[in-house]
Amino acid sequence: MPKLWNETIEEHRRTVRKAILDTTWQLVAEHGLLSVTMSQIAEKVGIGRATLYKYFPDVEAILVAHHDRHVTGHLAQLTELSSRPGDAGERLAAMLEQYAFICYGRGRHGTEELAALVHRPEHIAHAEQQLVDVFQDLLAEAAKAGKLRDDVAPEELARYCLHALAAAGGLPSEAAVRRLVAVTLAGLRPAS
Repeated sequence: MPKLWNETIEEHRRTVRKAILDTTWQLVAEHGLLSVTMSQIAEKVGIGRATLYKYFPDVEAILVAHHDRHVTGHLAQLTELSSRPGDAGERLAAMLEQYAFICYGRGRHGTEELAALVHRPEHIAHAEQQLVDVFQDLLAEAAKAGKLRDDVAPEELARYCLHALAAAGGLPSEAAVRRLVAVTLAGLRPAS
């Protein structure tokens, strides 16, 4: 097959996949996790059920793929912040705030049953390790520059930050999220 034909087919597949992911998320948000069927998704996307099943075996698989795409986007944002040029302490503060707001937003989406579905260890273990690695690298750099404490291993500090900032999901306001980030940063500063 000509190269253009292959590229066109692949672009079509990406477009259909994206439509399936977005539509399923929208239907779950509107009707609840247990109310959405593969037939509804196919109808709303404008494809046949057989075509839908070529992409995904069930609603759960679609939601997991949607979540994976979402997490990949967040990891890309955080990685970009960590690798910017400039002061490691400033980049760390920006990355902590971004992650806190990701957690804050997560607390406003979906239901507990949806979170339980997409946050299973088998679905998120790799992404969690990538997240720890991104934070760990920047924490090590900031500690080496004298911006942070160096009496605790960077991996330990990374896990501390991630767990502390996860609390942003239950906070009532953006101002409270910023205070949480400030408290977390204060815990990372070297002892005077």
